[in-house]
Amino acid sequence: MNSTTILRVTTLLAAAASLAMSVWLYFQNDASIDDRLNGIFVGVWVPSILALGNFLISSDSDRKE
Repeated sequence: MNSTTILRVTTLLAAAASLAMSVWLYFQNDASIDDRLNGIFVGVWVPSILALGNFLISSDSDRKE
């Protein structure tokens, strides 16, 4: 596997883990308002992780050209 494929897979796994963690925090059985707010906060990480991955992939492809 080349470095771009590894970076894509790592980015998608990190975003999926963040999404799963935010859903778990938000929908816990005894979720207080603080737990729900933490779930929303962690859910905001998903687009940030995907944007960082996109930036790194595009800078990697620019370097190769």
